Amino acid sequence: MAAGVVIAVLLSPLDAAVAEPRPTLAQARAKLAKLNDQAGKVVDRYNLADERWKKAKKHYDKLNEVYGQQRESVEALRRNLVTLAVSSYQAGGLSGGAGLMSSDDPRSLLSGMAAVDQISAGHAQSLRTFDAATQALKAQHGKAKDALSEADKARDTLAKEKSTTKRLIAEQTKLLRRLGAFRVGDPNSVGVAYTGSASGSARTALQFAYAQIGKPYQWGGEGPGSYDCSGLTQSAWARAGVGIPRTTYEQWSWGAGRRVPLDLNQLQPGDLLFSKGLGHMGMYAGNGKMVHAPRTGDVIKEVDLDDYWWGRLLGAIRP
Repeated sequence: MAAGVVIAVLLSPLDAAVAEPRPTLAQARAKLAKLNDQAGKVVDRYNLADERWKKAKKHYDKLNEVYGQQRESVEALRRNLVTLAVSSYQAGGLSGGAGLMSSDDPRSLLSGMAAVDQISAGHAQSLRTFDAATQALKAQHGKAKDALSEADKARDTLAKEKSTTKRLIAEQTKLLRRLGAFRVGDPNSVGVAYTGSASGSARTALQFAYAQIGKPYQWGGEGPGSYDCSGLTQSAWARAGVGIPRTTYEQWSWGAGRRVPLDLNQLQPGDLLFSKGLGHMGMYAGNGKMVHAPRTGDVIKEVDLDDYWWGRLLGAIRP
């Protein structure tokens, strides 16, 4: 009898003895919410670094283009001055002209031209002016390259953080799909009509936001088929003709002088609502409701500002 029990135990699947119990739907959602709080901060920092990189790249490209144009102007004037020097020294001065023509350094050129007293003082001063401008542009060009390099490093670092967080979220997404709690959303959703009390630009912004209801949340999403939280608010207010920064951190900083009390009696439709830690945000819709792009595995939707949300909010800004 004892031998039979031992055999039965040995023949039992190993997984049955050591496998952890499958988490409940509530546990899965709680864990996903916690990961999304962390991910929201990481992703927003990544988006911020990406915005800074774009600005640095644009600044670098502009300086590089202007530098090239300025350099062409300097070279054109150099050639004109050399031509004048050669023509002024037709008798025995050609070798000097050839030497000037071969110089790649405007300052060396100026030094060589100092002995050519036939060159007009006006032309020489013009070249000096262009040379000084070129040297200044070179300094700006170097600063832009340094800024671009720093932005690249910051974005690469944050990309690694984002990659790590995405893997964690992917595990939870897989779990939610298995439990039937993952909402795919419809990138082509036409949303719902906004029927609140907003007016003017705030109404235009909210009409846009409500037209996105049902579309999936997506990290870094700026539309039209998906959005992240700050991507939705930026796009909504852009539709109303109001430019606000891209990321949650930037929007909160931008609105330092536009903050309003977290009081339902003082909030107005269209106000931006920010969570503690700045990992999430939404837009007040009036009547105690908020429209937002929540998190991975969910869709853009309207929610009631219940005790749960009030406890999470940090502050509000009026664009």
